[in-house]
Amino acid sequence: MFIAAGEDAGSATSEAAMRRSNVFLALVLIALLAACSSLGTSALLGRDMAFTGPQLQAQLDRKFPRDYRKLGGLVNFSLLNPRLTLPGGGRLQLEFDIGMNGPGGGARTPSGRFTVESGLRFDPGTRGLHMDQPEIVSVNVPALGGAMNDSARTLLNGWLLDYAREEPVYRLDDNMIGRMASRRIERVDIDPGLITIRLD
Repeated sequence: MFIAAGEDAGSATSEAAMRRSNVFLALVLIALLAACSSLGTSALLGRDMAFTGPQLQAQLDRKFPRDYRKLGGLVNFSLLNPRLTLPGGGRLQLEFDIGMNGPGGGARTPSGRFTVESGLRFDPGTRGLHMDQPEIVSVNVPALGGAMNDSARTLLNGWLLDYAREEPVYRLDDNMIGRMASRRIERVDIDPGLITIRLD
């Protein structure tokens, strides 16, 4: 009886130690990701590379506001204050303020906003993560009637297709590309708060 009790106690102690070890490893991983976020670098996890929302947000903040001219300058608009979130489910969410003006220049004063949901793909030509199958999910521009009308849909969808094709949401630097070496990218996963490039 005493030996059995000792074995049970030893097993319980071993399980408790294993739980503490797992918690410690999880805390170390979280700390590493937080440090990478604050330094603006990615985390190489085994064969994968991970990025946080604040890393993407920092690059977006440097790219906006931006002015656009459409219809030969008859319509001018500005995109301001990008706000990126990673809710998971394989899609990111990106919200912009939009300023609109007539001929003569774009407006830097927000007159509405719209939200895009999108996956991500890696483009070796730009060495960046581009929106993949983006979709405008909401628009509120009072100057165009509030909700999305045909004019707003045409204008914003045209911009969105061009942006997804030509502009990365996040561009990898030389160090990141070097760390990937010759490995092939299998896919880009979007999880809550984290983007992971899966390497072969």
